[in-house]
Amino acid sequence: MEEKNEKDLNENVETTAEKTSENADIEALKQELEETTDRYKRLMAEFDNYKKRSAKEREGLYNSLIADIITSLLPTLDNLEKAANAKTEDENYKQGVELVLKQFTDTLSSLGVKEIETVGTTFNPELHEAVSSVQDDELGEKEIKEEFRKGYKIGDKVIRHSMVVVAN
Repeated sequence: MEEKNEKDLNENVETTAEKTSENADIEALKQELEETTDRYKRLMAEFDNYKKRSAKEREGLYNSLIADIITSLLPTLDNLEKAANAKTEDENYKQGVELVLKQFTDTLSSLGVKEIETVGTTFNPELHEAVSSVQDDELGEKEIKEEFRKGYKIGDKVIRHSMVVVAN
């Protein structure tokens, strides 16, 4: 009988040791799963940030390329505006130039290019380039009186500053 009790006791000890070993294995696996899940979440967040940063860089590069191309075309736009404002006897010619000018400005607008407002606004060195200053009692301080050359911007980026005359 003592042998049977000793045998049962040994079996209980072995069963308890096996359960303890299994519990330790389960805890180790849980810990490993938590670490793997945490690494996965961090990697996903990093990848999401990379996609956002990459998209922002692409958009910035696109706007920069458009700005460079538009800057090279602005003298042509200036000349078209001068031709449209020139006095001529031939109304068909004048109308043709005005139509080309309108088409050109519509194309620029579709690309996000906007004119910088000048006459009647307050001088802003980020948007305007002052080429002259005059005294005029009818205008407020740092108010733009006249525009020599139009300025343009794409979004918040200035691609050409406006040349203006500032009062007071």
